[in-house]
Amino acid sequence: MTDDPRDELTQKLKRTEVQRAASSIPGREIVQVLTEIPVGVSSGWHHHPGEEVGYIVGGTVRMEIRDATTLTLNAGDGFLIPPGVAHNATDLGPEVGHMLSTYIVEIGEPLSTLEP
Repeated sequence: MTDDPRDELTQKLKRTEVQRAASSIPGREIVQVLTEIPVGVSSGWHHHPGEEVGYIVGGTVRMEIRDATTLTLNAGDGFLIPPGVAHNATDLGPEVGHMLSTYIVEIGEPLSTLEP
């Protein structure tokens, strides 16, 4: 999935789709993605067409969420991003950040969209 045109974050980060399945919520699907963020790299401000439920597998990531407190997340920490809310993830090092995110999103919409 690293070159999926429906996921604009693949332009900056290595993203591997782990699984995709229909949701019990009509019009939604569940997509699970493992994201690698190189040291010092930011995802860029973006949003998703549904919830993002995430877990930091490795590294330290600064998660900026529009109109919310900035989080510093370490391996073992979870996070939740509401639908359509812009956010930006930056790996703080010293190692590559690894995040496992589960998205509950609208079918047919791009998984992520960069903010202008």
